[in-house]
Amino acid sequence: MHDYTLIGNPLGHSMSPMIHDRLFALRNREAAYSLTALPAEELAVREPELRKLSGYNITIPHKMNIIPFLDELDETAKRYNSVNCVANHDGRATGYNTDCVGFLRSVQEMPLDGRVLLIGCGGVGRMMAIEAALHGAKELVLMVLPSDQPLAEALREELAAAAPETAVSIELTGSDREGGLGHFDLLMNACPVGMYPKTNACPISEKQLELCDHVFDVIYNPTETQLIRRAKAMGKPAVGGAAMLVWQAVRAHEIWDGDTYTNEEVQGIIRELEETVNRDFPVQEGSI
Repeated sequence: MHDYTLIGNPLGHSMSPMIHDRLFALRNREAAYSLTALPAEELAVREPELRKLSGYNITIPHKMNIIPFLDELDETAKRYNSVNCVANHDGRATGYNTDCVGFLRSVQEMPLDGRVLLIGCGGVGRMMAIEAALHGAKELVLMVLPSDQPLAEALREELAAAAPETAVSIELTGSDREGGLGHFDLLMNACPVGMYPKTNACPISEKQLELCDHVFDVIYNPTETQLIRRAKAMGKPAVGGAAMLVWQAVRAHEIWDGDTYTNEEVQGIIRELEETVNRDFPVQEGSI
């Protein structure tokens, strides 16, 4: 029996055990996946316990704090200075960032190499921006709140060094009201607008959405945000955050055990995750 866990604080209603249990079952692996609520001040004391596990996942507030305790970082973890997956092999603890792989697999049918509009530039938004630039985005427009403009400026400088061929500009929220930002091949939302329980909110105007050909929303609760619903109603390809959550978990299993999964198997888990979210977090019309 191999033991795995997710460390973080708070963990809330995490979907990780369900996802990982399904992945282990698909490959007939005897493994247990648990949740470990771990306050930041206890990480150093309890890190030796983590080394006894076969591997573990990491969420807030430990994604950066775990790094000094690891023996090695994969290039994905180095790129973002953030770890969400650790493999313990032969006495060595290696950190990875599987979020970027989960994101890329979620948008593999979408045009990252065109003109891209990104809403929000926090932790996940930064990752999405960098991956888009590294995968050939011709132009990247960062739409942020005025309070996040310093973050956006820092990201623009980072992108200039990582992918100088990508043109990067910053727009403040509200500049999209009349579709004034023009046409985009891909719209990506990395901000919390529309997340449960405030499910009636949408981070972009109808006018601007009409000018976006494809849509990806990192939010997975609700499974269909207002942004996703409106995009689908317009006939646009749109993907929600459940796909990214499952694909990043798939990458962890590839790292831990060398297992691979078919797209059909992964899509089945995505559907099950969405059914679970819809059952446990029913959206009430008029929720704001």
